[in-house]
Amino acid sequence: MKLIDGKQISASLKERLAVQVASFPEKYGRVPHLVVVRVGEDPASVVYVRNKAKACEACGIKNTTLVLPEDTPEAALLDRIRELNADDSVDGVLVQLPLPRHISEAKVIETIDRNKDVDGFHPYNVAGLWQKTPHMSPCTPAGIMKLLEAEGVDPKGKRAVVIGRSNIVGLPVAKMLLDANATVTLCHTRTVNMPEITRQAEILVVAAGRAKMVTGDMVSPGCVVIDVGMDRDEDGKLCGDVDFDSVAPKAAAITPVPGGVGPMTIACLMENTVQCFLNKQTEK
Repeated sequence: MKLIDGKQISASLKERLAVQVASFPEKYGRVPHLVVVRVGEDPASVVYVRNKAKACEACGIKNTTLVLPEDTPEAALLDRIRELNADDSVDGVLVQLPLPRHISEAKVIETIDRNKDVDGFHPYNVAGLWQKTPHMSPCTPAGIMKLLEAEGVDPKGKRAVVIGRSNIVGLPVAKMLLDANATVTLCHTRTVNMPEITRQAEILVVAAGRAKMVTGDMVSPGCVVIDVGMDRDEDGKLCGDVDFDSVAPKAAAITPVPGGVGPMTIACLMENTVQCFLNKQTEK
């Protein structure tokens, strides 16, 4: 079994971006600017936003974090997003999810300018992924594909199983695997006879949001396992959707939690921010 070190792979990507960004002031007069909006004090969101700010610093990207009160009206948040859309000094806009219940995530995602949508969640970017037209790729699925590439795993001709059908991870990563010429089966938490399906996988991506859902008896020897989950077990220890202790001995390679997919998500966010900046320079 080999651990797929997302921290190391993401660090290499950020180093390459830092070299690229260092040339921008002379070429373009400034560096990319990412604005991250956080509504409320959700503990996980606080950590995620802080990690994104650190990644920006490592890459030489300007970062602004806007923290709004938990009770911010939906209309006020949408107005703030429109202001950022209109600000030519801002290249990327990200609103940290989840949001308070009184705010529609769909409305927020649709309001962000598709050209500043560094998360790749805007309907235009989602459509671009499926139609193979220019788009911003969602960060976590893109990060998964980069992890596979870095580990020398070519999806072509392989059987891939994806558990999870969200628009953020499950569906887009299934599409990316299809585009890489894998044969893909898409499951969800209520799929009947799931172990029979997962044991056929040569690549298994688990993004179900259910702690330790996949156990060792559900995985065939030699499978490459990508665990997107982030949760806590009964002892309060961080864990993923995969029961690491029972699955790891059978896997050819596996992502740990934490330290696997998460760092790659943030690295791909930095890459998207740079791309949004470059797209704007091309348009001038």
